Amino acid sequence: MTTPASLLHPDAFLSPLAIDAAVHRALDEDLGRAGDITSMATIPEATRAQAILVARQSGVLAGLPLAVATFQKLSPDLDIHAHLRDGATVATGIQVMTICGPARAVLSGERTALNFVGRLSGIATLTADHVRRTAGTKLRVCCTRKTTPGLRALEKYAVRCGGGFNHRFGLDDAVLIKDNHIAVAGGVRAVLQRARAHLGHLVKIEIEVDTLDQLREVLETSLADVVLLDNMDIPTLRQATELARGRVVLEASGGVTLDSIAEIATTGVDYVSAGALTHSAPNFDVAIDIDA
Repeated sequence: MTTPASLLHPDAFLSPLAIDAAVHRALDEDLGRAGDITSMATIPEATRAQAILVARQSGVLAGLPLAVATFQKLSPDLDIHAHLRDGATVATGIQVMTICGPARAVLSGERTALNFVGRLSGIATLTADHVRRTAGTKLRVCCTRKTTPGLRALEKYAVRCGGGFNHRFGLDDAVLIKDNHIAVAGGVRAVLQRARAHLGHLVKIEIEVDTLDQLREVLETSLADVVLLDNMDIPTLRQATELARGRVVLEASGGVTLDSIAEIATTGVDYVSAGALTHSAPNFDVAIDIDA
């Protein structure tokens, strides 16, 4: 019997509590107060079914543990066998999972399971496309906080399944001073001094800059660990890496696309963050077919 834990990407953590909470919310949303009245009205209780989860396109899988958890929550009598795990690359037509057992449970869980796998595999596949275009460079591709409310842990996990890396998960686990912080605090030097005075010695500081002059000011303070280069073109990114000369970690962000990421990787920056990985990933085409 396949379990959710056995399908997790080997190098990416996703809490079992996050899986359970997400599945509970999704099923509660779909089943409502009366349950699947269509299946109950048309399918005798004792009817059994065998279903196959099939990839309808090529790409990278993510979300299989949530599909399994969805079906298991609807019926403990379902026999589920996954043929692949999260992070696997699939071609069109590949059979990913077999679900056998009470037909009502299979039909009731179908859409919720597909929603999870389609959404998360879409993110993993788009991330893998970005990562592929940076092959042979030191650049690491990261996501942002531009995630679906309530699904951040899942979507950031999907980024890892696609070979990307996670930026901060929330406002509480890393310091990122953005342009509005700088404006309110009274400038680059002032905001960095206040931040460093307030934070513990284990907390790193990242600050966003829009110009090379701001970067020079950050470097003069020696108070930042990471500098986010916001919406800079390729020539300016190259100048920024020359100015920094390894004194801080450099992250490029803003307008990152599949068409631009390869050239960004040649500038020498260490990281690139792209909100599009999560907010604009196309849904992965996956289906559940009943094996009659």
